[in-house]
Amino acid sequence: MSSRADHDRLVILVHEVRSPVAALSAIAETLRHESVEPSARRELADLAVGACHGIQRVVTDAAVASVRLEEVDPGRLVRETAAAGTLGGALVRAQAEPALPLLEADPLRLRQALDNLVSNALTHSGSDGEVVVRAAADGDRVLLSVSDSGDGIPSDEQDRIFDPGVRLDTGRPGSGLGLAVARAIAGAHGGTLTVESAPGEGAAFTIAIPIRR
Repeated sequence: MSSRADHDRLVILVHEVRSPVAALSAIAETLRHESVEPSARRELADLAVGACHGIQRVVTDAAVASVRLEEVDPGRLVRETAAAGTLGGALVRAQAEPALPLLEADPLRLRQALDNLVSNALTHSGSDGEVVVRAAADGDRVLLSVSDSGDGIPSDEQDRIFDPGVRLDTGRPGSGLGLAVARAIAGAHGGTLTVESAPGEGAAFTIAIPIRR
């Protein structure tokens, strides 16, 4: 690589392909068992196709601010995110309000952001902690949130955790890029990514996407 921009692109690329590659590995391990029901096999195949599309997008376009807008069902988005999160045996569940409005958004980018938030939540929740992925309406916005039951984040650290490379606990795995990428994706949609947390009470990260009428 001949420039800082090339180096940064490579770092983001390596970071962002981890989740879909891990999903594909978990899907392959699950499908090795003959006891998997046909309906579950179809769901796993759909998740595998989604992971492949995600890898293709990240490899060909690592600029996270680049979005391709189409109609997106927020409920389906959080259900697919939660389903992918459970592949490795983690406790991840989805909650979606009924009859949510469709978003004009980039589904692959939003999955990329939510996958990062789920990965971050699982890292801080421990093996027995539950992560919840939610979709809810809030006036002229749709809120996509990921909450965990981890240690929480001190209030004086909640701004800088979105800076690239920042890791509050260096003893845990991670590169400090996931939250920065997720916030950039939210901003590319004209939205925001915020956090609510307190020490010992877990954390809730919320992407707010405006509804374009």
